[in-house]
Amino acid sequence: MESLLQDLSLRFGLSAESLMLAGLGLGVLLVFSSVASVLTRSNPAAARMADLRLRRSETRRDRGLLRETVRTPSGLLKAALPTSATDRQKIHDKLLQAGLTGPNALRNYVLARVALGLLVPLMLVALIVGSKLPGTPVPGPVADLFRPMSQMNVIRLVVLLVAAGYFLPPLWLKSRVKERQQKISEAFPNALDLLQVSVEAGLGFDAAMTRVGNELAHVSPELAFEFLSAEHQIQAGRPREQALSDMARRTGVEMVQSFASVVQQSIRFGTSMSEALTTYAAEMRMYRETKAQEMANKLPVKMSAVLATLMLPALIMVTVGPSVIRYIRYFAG
Repeated sequence: MESLLQDLSLRFGLSAESLMLAGLGLGVLLVFSSVASVLTRSNPAAARMADLRLRRSETRRDRGLLRETVRTPSGLLKAALPTSATDRQKIHDKLLQAGLTGPNALRNYVLARVALGLLVPLMLVALIVGSKLPGTPVPGPVADLFRPMSQMNVIRLVVLLVAAGYFLPPLWLKSRVKERQQKISEAFPNALDLLQVSVEAGLGFDAAMTRVGNELAHVSPELAFEFLSAEHQIQAGRPREQALSDMARRTGVEMVQSFASVVQQSIRFGTSMSEALTTYAAEMRMYRETKAQEMANKLPVKMSAVLATLMLPALIMVTVGPSVIRYIRYFAG
């Protein structure tokens, strides 16, 4: 053994101690690899148990679709909400229409309004008072900025911040709702055509909605989310009519509400879904054409106001200007 170590040390230019440490490390690595391969070997029973746990978690997630997606805050945050249940429901619907479907969306919205309308003004008042009191650890530039402010200017600034905190979050929410509804309105006619083609090709209504939702995932993620959410609710056990009504409420788009009504009537009276979708798609095309004609007819009126505003002063100057200059020269001379 010693002669073998000497031969290896002479051949590789290493000491016998280094060769022994390398051999020990290699042996430990082989033992670790063997133990890891034995422990990570797939067990059919363990795989079945893991698959069962995954199915149970998916079932719980699907059941969660049957509950309200936005929770009402409690405690002090609830005091920032309107006292009327109707007004609270309107805020709830606005959040859903804006795509804020998380369970804490309403709480975050209330926190944003409280922070902007209450905490920020209080912090500003604290900085102003601290900058005017001697010995208060306020940064120099901040103290130089707030120290010359009069009491009336401080009150005006605080009122402005409170008003901004009260009005800015609703305005932001309204703009986000409008933007999302516009995207859904622009993509819905094409989605309706795809749905009609899928139903005529032999797919069921639920399978057709799932297929259209998957197809629109990259083109219109907002509408795809609504289609797939409705189908997940139906698969979780919610009645189709109620799921479609919830989809119309979440979007707030008139086209989607009409679509939900058409599907509900077709299901209730047993008429052909393909014929109902074909008729509604034709009406939708006619509606789009009428809307385009209406916008085109409004354009001359809008342009006339702009042209009158921009061209009328110049026209008055050109026509009346020489007479005015002549009269000024006459009376000045």
